[in-house]
Amino acid sequence: MKKAKSTSDDLRTEYKRSDFGKLERGKYLERVNTSSNVVVLDAEVAAIFPNSAAVNKALHTLVDYRAKNTTFTKTR
Repeated sequence: MKKAKSTSDDLRTEYKRSDFGKLERGKYLERVNTSSNVVVLDAEVAAIFPNSAAVNKALHTLVDYRAKNTTFTKTR
């Protein structure tokens, strides 16, 4: 028989708060931000692509086009 999951935020009786170090909000935020590579697409753009593979294929095509055509300039 499985134990019921607790919905309480209280520590179990076998744990003491003093067993844990100082709590620090956002301690690893900078590390996560520098190591993550999340790109959020506009809704109109996301609607065109069925999955991430299609987005990657389109971007690779654009990169190849830019490499072959030196007249392609950065717009932003």
